[in-house]
Amino acid sequence: MYMDLVFATNNQNKIIEISSIIGDLIPILSLNDIKCFAEIPETGNTLEENALQKARYVFDRYGHNAFADDTGLEIDALDGAPGVYTARFAGPNCSPADNIRKTLQVLSGETNRKARFRTVIACIIDNTEYLFQGTVYGTIAEEIMGEGGFGYDPIFIPDGYIQSFAQMTMAEKNRISHRGRATMEFTTFLRGFLK
Repeated sequence: MYMDLVFATNNQNKIIEISSIIGDLIPILSLNDIKCFAEIPETGNTLEENALQKARYVFDRYGHNAFADDTGLEIDALDGAPGVYTARFAGPNCSPADNIRKTLQVLSGETNRKARFRTVIACIIDNTEYLFQGTVYGTIAEEIMGEGGFGYDPIFIPDGYIQSFAQMTMAEKNRISHRGRATMEFTTFLRGFLK
């Protein structure tokens, strides 16, 4: 069965990361490919709501089967914050560097640096909605470690490792990361669906 899917994101790093896991299983289209240049709203109170909102936006307006993800960094010492506000933790229009700076600042002197990254992928195929989730536990470093990756990768050290995500190759990170785990679950579903 032939099918393509639109990944409802403008984040090129996410497109590269997820495409490297899904591989040749199914063609992944970007928002640019379908001429969607809008900033898709994310107004949900949970990762699930945000991911569904983005997938529904593409499905409803463009008629394409679509998927979207939302990821939250949940820090124990901050009662699970920034959570759904992960991408804009340092305020509207902030950069990833601003978010890292704020995180290190608010955790300054904090001994409990436990955190988890959680990714939810929402997929809509032929008007049916599916959800997939991946979680990785770790700690927040006390300083920036590495220059690779994106987002909070330079300050997140997964449990069982001494390197941050930013110090790993994409293949190493994908094997253990929240997005990698959610995408593998999603890929398994797609393999069964496409039979």
